[in-house]
Amino acid sequence: MAMDYFTDERHESLRAEVREFAEKEVRPHVARMETDRQVEFELSRAIARRGWIGVTIPREFGGLGLGHLAKTVIVEELSRVSGAMGAVAQASQLGVAKVIHFGSAAQRRKWLPRFASGESLPTIAVTEPESGGHVLGMAGTARREGDEYVLDGRKWFVGNSHIGDVHGVVFRTGPGSKGLSAFLVESDRPGFRTGTLGSQSGLHGFSFGEIVFEDCRIPAANRLGRESQGLDVAYSSSTLYGRLNLAAVALGIHVAIVEDTVRFAESRKLYGKPLSHLPNIALKLGEMQSRLMTAKLAAYHASHLLDHGKACDAELMNAKLINTEYTLDSARNAMEIHAARGLQAEFHIERYQRDATHLYPPAGTSDVQRLRLGQVAAGTYGKQWSAELSGLAGWAWSELAQREAQAESDAERSLRATLLSIPLAG
Repeated sequence: MAMDYFTDERHESLRAEVREFAEKEVRPHVARMETDRQVEFELSRAIARRGWIGVTIPREFGGLGLGHLAKTVIVEELSRVSGAMGAVAQASQLGVAKVIHFGSAAQRRKWLPRFASGESLPTIAVTEPESGGHVLGMAGTARREGDEYVLDGRKWFVGNSHIGDVHGVVFRTGPGSKGLSAFLVESDRPGFRTGTLGSQSGLHGFSFGEIVFEDCRIPAANRLGRESQGLDVAYSSSTLYGRLNLAAVALGIHVAIVEDTVRFAESRKLYGKPLSHLPNIALKLGEMQSRLMTAKLAAYHASHLLDHGKACDAELMNAKLINTEYTLDSARNAMEIHAARGLQAEFHIERYQRDATHLYPPAGTSDVQRLRLGQVAAGTYGKQWSAELSGLAGWAWSELAQREAQAESDAERSLRATLLSIPLAG
């Protein structure tokens, strides 16, 4: 599908690199991952070692400094082959976000190079078993004792729970909305352990489980931002990274659904002609293609705006809404076209449908996105995180803008030189 409204040569070169890795290194393991349903440690680390977790980390910290559109491309291409491995890449990006946005200078110097090199995988852990998406209902506590905090509680549905090296957690340090604070907790701290993995229906190979804190002591220097900024850490990471990241996973799965269904419809013969020639099938394929184009445009446009420091919370919400809903719609159409074959593992459609379903709840269900977009329409939506954190989130895009400006001035100089070399008439 030719659609390069926002990408340039750097993005397409990166796409080719990730696609080659996904086809050669990931695809051969997908069937085993589906059968074993075990956490895929080796492939997760291989992805991290490629430097892709550091795509939004500035070059001064060892990152690629390519911004959010490049991140979307990476996650999309991994997810096209394996939604689970796309989920691995996107989940650690949320861990990157919390340090970029709220980390001290010392924390950035310590952790960002480790994330960029793949030495350490970060996570973000907010959800608790009892409170679910109601962040202010969390019960886990962090109490100050001298130069330490003591953490007690459980976090649930943590992306990369069992492979993460440092967990960005939010716990209660006081009452009300100002009583939440965020911390970095290394996985080898006494009092920290991983809990159950859970029994997920899709994204096999991805760990989306529980982490447990029992009298876990950490230095006060491990606090992220000010005490009482925990709600900001949770909401900003979810808005700026979570929604767009999940949109990218859905987009990659959507691409695979359309590619595989077109291939099937062209190869399967019915009534003496390819299935794709039947009008009702052609209509379904056309609808799937239209959805995919719209979904891709939504994700790329939101990425582009974020890279250029624009206020774009609404576009980020819409990207998540459109991509999750449209991917599930196209998965249903693919099932209708494949008929009973869609239930067979070798045709992959049932895997795509299961994987896509997992993207519905995180960072807000579709109804949450609609509710917020309704507030945008009514003019009652609150803080614009994309504007609030543009200076920090903009490390990557400011570097990108500088390169674009340099390229433009180089082109202008070349044009002036060309014009000066043309003899004047007369």
